[in-house]
Amino acid sequence: MPTYTVTAPSGRLNAEQKQNLATAITRAHHDITGAPTYFAQVIFVEVQPGNYFVGGAPLAHDQIFIHGQIRAGRSEEDKRKLIEKILLVCSPAAAAPASALWVYLVDLPAAQMAEFGHILPEPGQEAQWSASLPAADRQRMEAVGKTAQ
Repeated sequence: MPTYTVTAPSGRLNAEQKQNLATAITRAHHDITGAPTYFAQVIFVEVQPGNYFVGGAPLAHDQIFIHGQIRAGRSEEDKRKLIEKILLVCSPAAAAPASALWVYLVDLPAAQMAEFGHILPEPGQEAQWSASLPAADRQRMEAVGKTAQ
């Protein structure tokens, strides 16, 4: 359900850091929202030199941008907690100071999202939604990301 895109200069993050970030973001989302870990996806985008600008100038310092698209309906307090937790856990995962991290969250209505072939439930309705799915779809979904739990 949530999609987190982590954008960084090419070569900034090694494979271990990417794995650590994916796990940290997935767990942070789960810890704050209660959504199952198998709903989260983390996608890494590496930007070539000359293609990343801040303030109209080429990026000249360490920066990692984490853009989370989450289901609408979470409280402002929970979204603030989620941003704070992402900053807390991603700083060591990326070997970067928190000042090098930018985190944005964007709300998407559940009715405008489909995953695993089904329109998504409202926040807090995941268990009922999962139980209503065909067994094969539910098993496939639950098998995803077992290592992040």
